[in-house]
Amino acid sequence: MKYLSFVLAVCVAITGAACSSKPKAKQLSPLALMEGGVKPQAITLTEQGTHAYQAKQFEEAKGYFAQAMAAAPQSGQAHYNYALALNALGDAEAARQHFLEAANLAPGDKVIWDSPALAPFGNPTSPKAYKEHPYGTSRPTIGGGPR
Repeated sequence: MKYLSFVLAVCVAITGAACSSKPKAKQLSPLALMEGGVKPQAITLTEQGTHAYQAKQFEEAKGYFAQAMAAAPQSGQAHYNYALALNALGDAEAARQHFLEAANLAPGDKVIWDSPALAPFGNPTSPKAYKEHPYGTSRPTIGGGPR
């Protein structure tokens, strides 16, 4: 009976440890450009940038993605890919601008909007939090009326 209790306790401990471990962060991948209305050159540059990004050659990927973005400036995916490379290189502020631009250019693209890369930068449509009093900046008076 003691042996069975010991085995059961070990199994519970192993199962608990396996369940409590944090899942690894999902590796972010560049997005393919939508072929409708995008120059073939932009698609080729994006493919080259994707290969460089996956090889962790972020500076090279940034160059390809910048060229793809110049060839397809209205592509949310192009801005997203460029932002991924900027983010990987540690340029968080520039990455933020391009993540937001990608979200604005691709309003229905759930991959862009739900991306963990965009999440730290907040919802671009929500108003910024202000430190001002919510009812204005006038000073309160006794009785709540105007002076």
